[in-house]
Amino acid sequence: MRHRYIWGTVLAAIAAVGLPAPVSAQEGGFPVPLNSDPTIPIPTGQAGQPGFYASVEYVMLMQTKAIGNETIAIRGFYDSSGTLTGTPGQFIGSGRPALTANQIGGPYTLQPGYRLEIGYKFDTGVRIYANYMNTFRANYSSGASAVPQGFNTGQNLADSFLSSPVYNFNAAFNGPQFKTAADTTANGGFQTVGIWNGASQMDTKFSASYTQADLGLRSPMFATDYSSIYALAGARYAWFYDKFYWLTQDYDNVGNQSPAYTAKYTNNLSQRMYGLFVGAGHEVYLGNMFSASLDVTGAAFLDVEKMRAKYEGGGSGDGTIGNGGVQSKYGRLSYAVVPSATAELNMWFYPVEGVQMRLGYMGMSYFNTQYMKNPVGFNYGNIDPGYATKVFRLVHGFNVGIGFFF
Repeated sequence: MRHRYIWGTVLAAIAAVGLPAPVSAQEGGFPVPLNSDPTIPIPTGQAGQPGFYASVEYVMLMQTKAIGNETIAIRGFYDSSGTLTGTPGQFIGSGRPALTANQIGGPYTLQPGYRLEIGYKFDTGVRIYANYMNTFRANYSSGASAVPQGFNTGQNLADSFLSSPVYNFNAAFNGPQFKTAADTTANGGFQTVGIWNGASQMDTKFSASYTQADLGLRSPMFATDYSSIYALAGARYAWFYDKFYWLTQDYDNVGNQSPAYTAKYTNNLSQRMYGLFVGAGHEVYLGNMFSASLDVTGAAFLDVEKMRAKYEGGGSGDGTIGNGGVQSKYGRLSYAVVPSATAELNMWFYPVEGVQMRLGYMGMSYFNTQYMKNPVGFNYGNIDPGYATKVFRLVHGFNVGIGFFF
């Protein structure tokens, strides 16, 4: 009997218990015995016949954490009026880094996801297929508060404050009127002006996700009784979506907090890539209903890069962040050519006729993508975050799934 592969590989032989006599090979390849026992009441098709198939997989991937090492906040505050030091803008405190962009989380985190595929096999062995893979977001977070390491707040508690060099903001972001001992009713307060100047709490979060879809064709090229080689070609879509989030909360000198003392900054980098791929695969029969395969493809993409950054808050409107608050926005669109190389190594198992399972490891590499080198642009009136080329970006991990043909 003839048997076909699901997932875009050539079917390996299923050796029945007792080594039954082989029959004609699928696409000139492995001898495949009739797998008639056990009989399971599932709507699978007759092995070796053309028709539709479908599969579902669970994937567990990890990807390069593409963010720079920008210093976002330091310990201390700026004497904006010069009341304390006699020099407006003079910094008071140690200036020790309190929050940097890449201190969020560890080097990587696992991203669970799924891959779905549907296709059709012709009686010539050629098949067409479409698949879609999506991962859930990888989330990294970090924060800094008024309590430094070792409770070392420095002279006059200056290091209990957090400051970032945000400038060119409007009065909606001035923060509390009375924040430090320098703010009095006699001088009218606002001697340490700005939500980001002498803040009490700052939190950052970075998230990344990956999506891929293929519309492809697999065509047999060469086969023996125990191996098969096939060509792969088609169109591929890939999407990297990175988001950076920064929340700053300021308090007055008696510990009160208000939405008017809160500011949020976001930076979104979306890279949608459209391209074509070509490659080849090789599968080897291992016996006892098992086989192994290796697929390698190369692709060239047009990368559509969308950068969006925004400050919001200020407590206008109803006083809530992102709902009536003051905003400043930045946007840019650019294009690039991104080469890519992918590889998949799989072990296949054929428990019953019409059903097959696989366990594998995949790696997708991309060259010349963008990343947030300096995710925060500190000029509120003309936001200027820094993006740079990521020479090499890798997505890799394990996959396990099951497929049926009908």
